[in-house]
Amino acid sequence: MTRYRTEKDSMGELKVPSSALYGAQTQRAIDNFPVSGQPLPHAFIRALLLAKRAAATANSKLGQIPAEMGEAICQSVDALLEEDFMTHFPVDIFQTGSGTSSNMNANEVLATLASRHYGQPVSPNDHINCGQSSNDVIPTTIHISASLALAEALLPALQHLESVIRRKATEVAAYVKTGRTHLMDAMPVRMSQSLDAWADQIARNITHLKQLQPSIQSLAQGGTAVGTGINAHPDFAAAFTLALSTHTGMTFTPAENFFTHIGSQDIAVALSGQLKTTAVTIMKIANDLRWMNSGPLAGLGEIELEALQPGSSIMPGKVNPVIPEAAAMVAAQVIGNDTTLTVAGQSGNFELNVMLPLVAKNLLESLTLLSNVSRLLADKAIATFTVREDKLNEALARNPILVTALNPIIGYLKAAEIAKLAYQENRPIIEVAEQHTDLSKAELERLLDPASLTDGGP
Repeated sequence: MTRYRTEKDSMGELKVPSSALYGAQTQRAIDNFPVSGQPLPHAFIRALLLAKRAAATANSKLGQIPAEMGEAICQSVDALLEEDFMTHFPVDIFQTGSGTSSNMNANEVLATLASRHYGQPVSPNDHINCGQSSNDVIPTTIHISASLALAEALLPALQHLESVIRRKATEVAAYVKTGRTHLMDAMPVRMSQSLDAWADQIARNITHLKQLQPSIQSLAQGGTAVGTGINAHPDFAAAFTLALSTHTGMTFTPAENFFTHIGSQDIAVALSGQLKTTAVTIMKIANDLRWMNSGPLAGLGEIELEALQPGSSIMPGKVNPVIPEAAAMVAAQVIGNDTTLTVAGQSGNFELNVMLPLVAKNLLESLTLLSNVSRLLADKAIATFTVREDKLNEALARNPILVTALNPIIGYLKAAEIAKLAYQENRPIIEVAEQHTDLSKAELERLLDPASLTDGGP
């Protein structure tokens, strides 16, 4: 049977589980928002705790709280981060739009722990939340959590994916395959040319994400309730970002305009937009892999992906492209997250955006999904697929579109006539061209050599 204690806040008394580190305001939020059953992401709560640590360090240096109290708060944060701290943060994502409930959740938990370390009462509002408002803490935490996820997870994962693709491109450079436009046969390409195109797409996404890092690492902290800085020490923003940068090893800066960072989420929307672009790239690569792997008998069958698990509960021996399928689903989710985040970004009413928890949830989910699936795509699909050269050569030998190389010699109309005959009679293009032009077989073999055509022609 759950035991309870009585806690009190500005609205009165409330029963809270005896074992809970949080207090009355957190319990009110638990009672008020039984919506999704999902708390805010682990990465967000971690960043929120780091923000509280930096605030305690800054406030103690600025003389706003006793140095020993500041140290007790920092010790409490460090202790939480070493354990499974999420059990102490049960507030639903779908809560008050400012995220006040989650901010107070952190304030109450840290006040309980810090009081034990300090040996005297530590107030969740007056001490843990000193110089802060939920209105600048939560936008700050969104930026901190996204910055860490971007630097620690997504960028390294994308760099790994690009590296694996380029290495695979070198391995398969000797293979020539039928190019395809509109999913129809086109001029030949080297397999490495297709893969290098993927790698360049990833590289551009990396570049664009890095360009957003200075913006996402600029913070609202110090703006307090509306952007004026009321109740915060004039040097608090600078001291806060210095403490946070020192602790994380990343460069965080105060926002040039606190009103912008509190009243809007444009930077988060911009980052989400680039995550959407990255998802589009992942979707393209995943679908190319699926098509190239299709068959193996009735499809293209150009490559064979690593067999990872049985593909059917009823068809023995069937193996499916599970990693590209998972990647495609991630891409779809990230694209959907961006749409939601775009709507949330429009909810900056006057001096405060009121969909901050939703922004945090979707932004971090997209960062996490892309980070994880990029490594899977690299290591369990691209690095390990094998090329079916017999299928490549079979298609190349019967590809009438090779006749495009003869346009400068025999003209487009004559080349089209030869291509149509080759289709109709199901004959190799060289055989038909030899019969209907004055070119010798040796000359046709030189002109229509697929490998030379991938370099622009003989």
